[in-house]
Order: sequence, then structure tokens, then C-alpha cells
Amino acid sequence: MMHEFATSPAKAYRRIDLDARIEASSGGELTLICLEEVVAALGQALFALERAPDEVPNEPLARAHGIAIWLARSVAPDNPMRSALVQFYGGLVTTLTRNRVRPSVEELTQVRTDFADLLEAAKSA
Repeated sequence: MMHEFATSPAKAYRRIDLDARIEASSGGELTLICLEEVVAALGQALFALERAPDEVPNEPLARAHGIAIWLARSVAPDNPMRSALVQFYGGLVTTLTRNRVRPSVEELTQVRTDFADLLEAAKSA
């Protein structure tokens, strides 16, 4: 763990900031943080693909995938939109799973747009 901090101070500071935001958040705020993080991770993956189209951007795709799974599993049972949200997130998880092996700029752009749209809607609510 210390090696990771030594090789990437910016990554360590970002992680600490994220951990602090998560600790201080409630359910709805946590969802917003996760949506922000998945949009950011997908942006990083797309940027990496732009620079090196033949390399899978493992780290940001793994992060986006994990967040998408968490979002799908954490929809409140009493949420009237539960079924639709679980289906929506599940579809995005499936697309991200496929793209962790063979990334498609078009698919990842669409997934990022879908999450960004949901983030904007959640902020407006």
C-alpha cells in the first residue's frame, strides 16, 4: 500500500479526498458521489484509449465497473423506480464487463453519457 502512495501522490490525495467525502455522506449524497466517480473513471478510460487505442485501460474501467455494480446492488427496496434502476444499472454493468476485455470507444462514450445524464437528473431532483 505504501508503495502505491510513493509512486502516485496525486492518486493518494484523490483517494483520501474521496474517502472523506464518502464518510461524510448520506445515502443520496453517496449515490451522487458514485455517479460523479463513474463518469470521471469513464472519462479517464476514454482519454487513455485515445492515447493508446490498443491498450485496455484496466484501472479506470475496473473502477467504473465496480461502482456500477455497487449502484445496481444498492437501490433501496422501497424506491418506486427500483426495478427500472436495477435494470438500467445492470445493462451498464454488462456493457462495462464486455469493454474490460475489448474496449469500444463508442460503447464507453454511450455508457459515460448515460451515467452523466443520470447524474444531472439526480442533481436536479
